[in-house]
Amino acid sequence: MIDAAAVDELKFLGDPLADAVVADLVATGRVGAVNAVLEHFRANDQPIPADLPEVVREFLVATDDPPPWADLDRIARAYDFFVDDGVHVASVLTFGAMVNCYAQPRASRVLTLTHGLNQPHRRLSETSQFVMNMMGCDAFGRGGAFVPTIQKTRLIHAAVRHFLTTSGRWDVEADGVPVCQQDMVGALLIFSVQVLEGMRRIGISVTEQEAADYYYVWRVTGAMLGIPVGALPESVDEARELSATLVEVAYGPSPEGVSLTRDLLALYEKLFPGKLFDGIVAAMIRQVVAPEVADWMEVPRSRAWAGVARAGTRLVRALERSEDNSALATRILDKAGALLLGGSVRTLTDGQSTTLHIPADLRERWTEAGVCPAPGRGDAT
Repeated sequence: MIDAAAVDELKFLGDPLADAVVADLVATGRVGAVNAVLEHFRANDQPIPADLPEVVREFLVATDDPPPWADLDRIARAYDFFVDDGVHVASVLTFGAMVNCYAQPRASRVLTLTHGLNQPHRRLSETSQFVMNMMGCDAFGRGGAFVPTIQKTRLIHAAVRHFLTTSGRWDVEADGVPVCQQDMVGALLIFSVQVLEGMRRIGISVTEQEAADYYYVWRVTGAMLGIPVGALPESVDEARELSATLVEVAYGPSPEGVSLTRDLLALYEKLFPGKLFDGIVAAMIRQVVAPEVADWMEVPRSRAWAGVARAGTRLVRALERSEDNSALATRILDKAGALLLGGSVRTLTDGQSTTLHIPADLRERWTEAGVCPAPGRGDAT
């Protein structure tokens, strides 16, 4: 069982390994050069670039391996779950997890104060890419691309901590460290057990074994992100309990959270152009997140589309029940999630395109199932 008091102390803990690297790079004026080199460092089996400063090379070597207790068989089972339901995970992450993140007042303040992180299209793209890399086949092995993703994420978080704490705009004594380890635990629970809860809320069938395996991958990931292993619940049941007692109780309204949610809604509305679909995105969000969270974030109500969303949930449940016996039902379910994911990547901003690199193994499996287009037919590659 996780000690809630011990987790609360994580509010004042950053990531000592990554923080030391960023402090050195800032002091020596090498941040830009390192960013340029790491931009092309994307594969687990790719040699560490030779022209990196020694402090960065040492960090990459020290953070290269999953924890010794990681069970690759369980991770492989989670991959099979994601092959079947990854587009549904992406849908709930898009409509629910992002809003739940904004319901955390402290996290919303960090995003608002940090240039670039409060841009919804970038945050959605980067979060989706993180999950795609995490759930690829052999994500932690030689064939994956997840280890560099984790390492660069730790350095980005360290940079945010450094610049916010030295900017004079953040009171560490009152508010703790920005992007602290408590925030990291909260985000991990939002993207794991709360996403699973959101899937079940809209009628997607998730077995307890699938839920446990999916959470397990996030637990391994959390350890690689530098979260103390003692702060990571061992079982999915303990994770649900910590989510309720640590994360959900901290949800609340804030001007920053409302503003971020408003920007996110405007972004999503671009997926459904024209007056006919006005209100559908807000209704879908209200179907996935808790009612009080939707109210705090001032997600608009739409009586007409709320009924459509509820009817859609009943349809999903019916299709899920018939999935084993109906190839058509399976195809409809997969296409629904793929439409959202593909649209998100193509039309996130006016005049801009955000590329999502779907791991080759997932793309092959989803192309065979008709979930996503073959290479060259869409913007997500």
